[in-house]
Amino acid sequence: MSFSSDIKRITRSGLINFYRNTFVSFASVLMMTLTLMVIGSTIFLNAILSFTITNIERKVDVNVYFYPNAAESQILEMKTSIEQLPQVATVSYVSRDEALKAFQDRHQNDYLTLQALDELGTNPLGASLNIQAKDSGQYESIAQFLTGDDSASAVENKDIIEKVNYYQNKEIIGRLTNLAHTVQRVGIILTIVFIGLSIVVTLNTIRMAIYGAREEITVMRLVGAENKYIQGPFMVEGIVSGLFAAVITIIALFPLTLWISKYTVDFFGGLSLVRYYGDNFLQIFLILLVVGILLGALSSLFAIRRYLKK
Repeated sequence: MSFSSDIKRITRSGLINFYRNTFVSFASVLMMTLTLMVIGSTIFLNAILSFTITNIERKVDVNVYFYPNAAESQILEMKTSIEQLPQVATVSYVSRDEALKAFQDRHQNDYLTLQALDELGTNPLGASLNIQAKDSGQYESIAQFLTGDDSASAVENKDIIEKVNYYQNKEIIGRLTNLAHTVQRVGIILTIVFIGLSIVVTLNTIRMAIYGAREEITVMRLVGAENKYIQGPFMVEGIVSGLFAAVITIIALFPLTLWISKYTVDFFGGLSLVRYYGDNFLQIFLILLVVGILLGALSSLFAIRRYLKK
């Protein structure tokens, strides 16, 4: 018998078994669907975390605040020096008057603050420089250039600098990154747990199918049938279960992402899970499909091999 004929025969037997063993097939598909839902949710969770961190990193900058009595010529000279750094993308200068105007705009509804400012009779704010790096990992070297004690590498006239705000932002990013890594690890652990549970349940359900076909298996072994004709249909049955589970999961994820998107767009600064779902549909489906098929095939293979050894 040719190889193609063997494949057709094994596939046909597996599909018949899947149809006949309705309860067993339903239980396998249900458990694998739950597992794939966890995997799909982990994919979307990673997308949310990655988007959030990237979005925050894009907004991170180094703000250099100067004392009010700092000479503008010294600040502009420092601006030129900073612009020459290879790590720097842009440097914008905010004058004292611009800083005062921005402060007044932010507190336009705070009468007491504006009244106190008027009573001072002078502008208490200093000028500042806003520095954008080419890469988020380069901000620390820029901050060290501004605040370092090494005169060969540090900026000149740094005594006019009142504050550099990078280190506060660095702490926030560090905490967020640690949180993201923790959530990712939890997601991986949950995925592994559900895969383990799915394998156990699928093994037991396949054993039920094997037990139901024990007489047929015994006859096949007595007539000298090769193991591939015994194992093959059960593997096909597991593969079909994984295929159905992947299709059900990818369909179920759409309304889920549609519902969550109305929250993620506002809360996570423009992230649309529906758009992410659409843009990465093929990749997500292939991941779920491969995992589902492997889960079903391997569970079936382990179950039938263990039975045949007995």
